[in-house]
Amino acid sequence: MYHAGLVLEGGGMKGIYTAGVLDLFLDKELEFSSIYGVSAGACHLCSYVSKQRGRARDISLDYLDSKYYCGVQSLLTTGNLFNVDMCYHTIPDYLYPFDHDTYLQYKGKAYSVVTNVETGQAEYLRLRDLRKDIIKVQASASLPLVSNMVKIGGKLYLDGGMADSIPIRRSIVDGNRKSVVVMTKEVGYRRKPIDKAQLALIKVRYAKYPRLVEAMEHRHQTYNECLDYIDQLEKKGKIFVIRPQKASEVARIEHDRAKMEKLYEQGYEEAKECFDPLMEYLERRV
Repeated sequence: MYHAGLVLEGGGMKGIYTAGVLDLFLDKELEFSSIYGVSAGACHLCSYVSKQRGRARDISLDYLDSKYYCGVQSLLTTGNLFNVDMCYHTIPDYLYPFDHDTYLQYKGKAYSVVTNVETGQAEYLRLRDLRKDIIKVQASASLPLVSNMVKIGGKLYLDGGMADSIPIRRSIVDGNRKSVVVMTKEVGYRRKPIDKAQLALIKVRYAKYPRLVEAMEHRHQTYNECLDYIDQLEKKGKIFVIRPQKASEVARIEHDRAKMEKLYEQGYEEAKECFDPLMEYLERRV
């Protein structure tokens, strides 16, 4: 195990790129002492820590056509675009059982990044035992407007990406002198301001939570500033970044299996191509 932070960006179904990267890490038996997952990144870190190669990929692909997994029916009947019961109970408990015993053997620390709707700030919730902590993963992946808020310890949370899409600063604050960042947005990507119509909906839906609205309104600025910071650290050799070298056709919510499979393979192959430089970085004395 390397004493380094592994930072996993979200990105909806684009997160299957991360699943490919993590499967390469499993094939190489590469482990990190700290992992920070945002939204889809939080979901995929679970299968990585439990060492269930291919699990994140299969779950991302096998239920694309199921009306019980993701879609309008789930949104209208449960308030969640992704069916919570299926995603966080039926699949891990019955359809594709999660290996809790292996997960509990992990000697490092894993975190799910969430956004506190009252403060509009990110919080980093430790994932110790997923039989109890799976709700923290659910909170991180609860997309605004199409998900119910998730209550944990009396606090309300939503998607971690609204407050901290790429928690590299948290990794550094926690004392990680080295960090590996896996991104789902391609080289050269910059986030654009939120659509005015969508912002109007957000202001209505979350009128009681002005700090959350503010965070979402300025998310593009926060995100792009983080990209600049990551570029600076990468140029100085202080962090190692793996990100798509070209844009994919996968949408944030995608139902095309072929496109998803292609992005998974891209993640695996690009991680494989940069594995030797990655190991040189991790082995280098600081």
